[in-house]
Amino acid sequence: MKEYSINGMSCAACSARVEKAVLSVAGVTDCSVNLLTNSMIVEGTASNKAIIAAVYNAGYTASQKESGNKATKLDALADKDTPLLFKRLISSLSVLLILMYFSMGHIMWGFPLPEFFIENPIVIGVLQMILSLAIMVINYKFFKNGFKGLIHRSPNMDTLVSLGSAASFIYSLYILIARPENFLHELYFESAAMILVLITLGKLLEARSKGKTTNALKSLLNLTPKTANVIRNKTEINIPVEELRKGDIFVIRAGDSIPVDGIIIEGHSAVDESALTGESIPIDKSVGDTISGATINRSGYLKCEATRVGEDTTISQIIKMVSDASATKAPISKVADKVSGVFVPIVIAIAFAVLILWLILGETVGFALTRAVSVLVISCPCALGLATPVAIMVGNGKGAKNAVLFKTATSLEIAGKTRIVALDKTGTITKGEPEVTDIIGSNELIQIAYSLETKSEHPIAKAIVKYGEELKLNALKTTDFEIFSGGGLSAKINNEICCGGNSDFINHYATIPSDLLENSSKLALEGKTAIFFSKGKTVLGIIAVADSIKEDSAKSVTELKNMGIQVVMLTGDNKITAEAIGKQVGVNEVIAEVKPDGKEAIIRSLQKHGRVAMVGDGINDAPALTRADIGIAIGAGTDVAIDAADIVLVNSRLSDVPAAIRLSRATLRIIHQNLFWAFIYNAICIPVAAGAFAWAGLTLNPMLAAAAMSLSSFCVVTNALRLNLYNIHSNKKDKKIKTVQRKEEKLMEKTIKIEGMMCPHCEARVKTLLEELEGVSAAVVSHIEGTAVVTMSSPIADEVITKLITDNGYKVIEIL
Repeated sequence: MKEYSINGMSCAACSARVEKAVLSVAGVTDCSVNLLTNSMIVEGTASNKAIIAAVYNAGYTASQKESGNKATKLDALADKDTPLLFKRLISSLSVLLILMYFSMGHIMWGFPLPEFFIENPIVIGVLQMILSLAIMVINYKFFKNGFKGLIHRSPNMDTLVSLGSAASFIYSLYILIARPENFLHELYFESAAMILVLITLGKLLEARSKGKTTNALKSLLNLTPKTANVIRNKTEINIPVEELRKGDIFVIRAGDSIPVDGIIIEGHSAVDESALTGESIPIDKSVGDTISGATINRSGYLKCEATRVGEDTTISQIIKMVSDASATKAPISKVADKVSGVFVPIVIAIAFAVLILWLILGETVGFALTRAVSVLVISCPCALGLATPVAIMVGNGKGAKNAVLFKTATSLEIAGKTRIVALDKTGTITKGEPEVTDIIGSNELIQIAYSLETKSEHPIAKAIVKYGEELKLNALKTTDFEIFSGGGLSAKINNEICCGGNSDFINHYATIPSDLLENSSKLALEGKTAIFFSKGKTVLGIIAVADSIKEDSAKSVTELKNMGIQVVMLTGDNKITAEAIGKQVGVNEVIAEVKPDGKEAIIRSLQKHGRVAMVGDGINDAPALTRADIGIAIGAGTDVAIDAADIVLVNSRLSDVPAAIRLSRATLRIIHQNLFWAFIYNAICIPVAAGAFAWAGLTLNPMLAAAAMSLSSFCVVTNALRLNLYNIHSNKKDKKIKTVQRKEEKLMEKTIKIEGMMCPHCEARVKTLLEELEGVSAAVVSHIEGTAVVTMSSPIADEVITKLITDNGYKVIEIL
């Protein structure tokens, strides 16, 4: 993906023209032009030279954006248009006041004039012409861009303005030359000038408002300090933050802003992370803890080692995410883009038709020209072009301020249309930090369990290892260690096979006593996970582990349900334990005993009932996050999950899920309002300007038309800025969207014993074959155990399954 800066665009017709030109370049697969930021994103293999040439041939200029440093980025976001437009407006107004005095002040209101002017009306006409011409020169950019667009057959808003102003000026000049007597009331020099001044005023208001839409991005850039104190050759020196390198040792004193991401190697302090997380309470940090750039050291002295610098820091990644999202287009903007592409030529055609029609109907040239010019200057393609991108920009900024990051404009739009939210249990609903709660068995149970689990990275294993370390146990030597996905693990200890896992897994190695099974059921009802351990053919006992639920989980689930969203919890836990946790948080449905590779199939099944958002944090959640319509990653999760997601929650709070959906809905409302205003404005104003209601005495002169056009874009941008006032964490204005209630599917399960699977490749092949069968929700295949467990939403005959597997080179032994 390449990003370019585009110069010369003035309205939606311009952006549509650039987009069309670049898409015609060989090798370009996608192109998105953003009028608000004057930027363009291009995907494909086309060269920079070809892309820039295409933009130039369309009548504009382009340059590829470089990553740049903080100063460069701030300069790119700086509002350069407002000061220039303000100077133009003041210069124009100073001349316009004189022009209006001579043109309308004397004739309409009897303002006094020197005797010389009264006796020589032609001098008044010439003076009006000179003053009007002066204003046209001051605002020459309208004519330069407008006629340039005509030459390149891509007329834009400036074309409409310049044609309207030029037509008024040329007609007035003709009257001045052709009718030397009794002509002052037929001159339109003041209209030609007033059009330009009012449009400039509108552009100024629009530019000022557009400048505010990037405030969130500018505030993020301003968070990082310009310099850092680094230890070099045992001496502390102050260097620009851009010169910091990974591995450098830097120091932070109380009150200092932290320059880059790092790890504390000396000292302890309270660090204010509100800039990144929104949390106002400083967090205690000490040796070994990580720190992030743009946060503030509130107390104490810290010596740190830089781990991520430059574009790799957390704050830089957030800025990139917000910037990239703002540069992309939402699907909803496609209609406006299509209309904008043909809008200006149609308006020019309408204006010409209006001129001819009124002349045919017997009206004067002055009346007909006034109607045509009014049509030209009242039409506003800008409002259409800005309706979506300004809302997207402000919405993204609002999300960033609240630690909710949307990667694209599409994710910001679709999130609000979510009908089902699937929540991974561990690390999302729960804290992801299980603790040992119950032990049913002997001391040997704890020793064996500790020795087995030391080689596992599973959260439950870590809880057992932590418990063993607290008891100061020494791990026994293990050999032939194996992990069975979703089931358990085994190893040899003192030449005996020792195992740990759920009841189904342990039953392969030993017979579980009935009293232990009863205890397991009781623990499950309390929301605890029971792990059985065996040595040889003997079951040693149970270690129960529980993961505490996050404080905001239940409230967040309630908020989602109140918004009309079905909440589904996915977990690998047994059904009883899962139901107990699901009941505590209040989800609509619990899907338990989901194998790590089965989540993606579950999401696919849920999508039959509406748009699905998947919320997760682990590597095994990545396929499901990708499959879902919207993938939401918990910020504290793995990099794989964050890369696969469409939305990232920096705070790792479940309450940010309804907040993200709430923000998306609010942004969509603003977009709908803006599009409605843009379409209705043109639909009503163009006929009025054309004189369609002249029979009722309702007409518009070009000056009023220009004023209306100036305010239209300003209204669209100002409406979008209202998003800055929206509280995304307040549920007071939540509306329950009507949605079809999802009936819980009655899932059936078959276990197929298969011969001939020799490796993971065979396993993946069989899994793919089974999941392609209609009615199969998920298939969990193991070449080690020689089985395939198939979950079905509708019955499938054994003969169909057998034929499918045998036709592909494997043998079905039995179907249970």
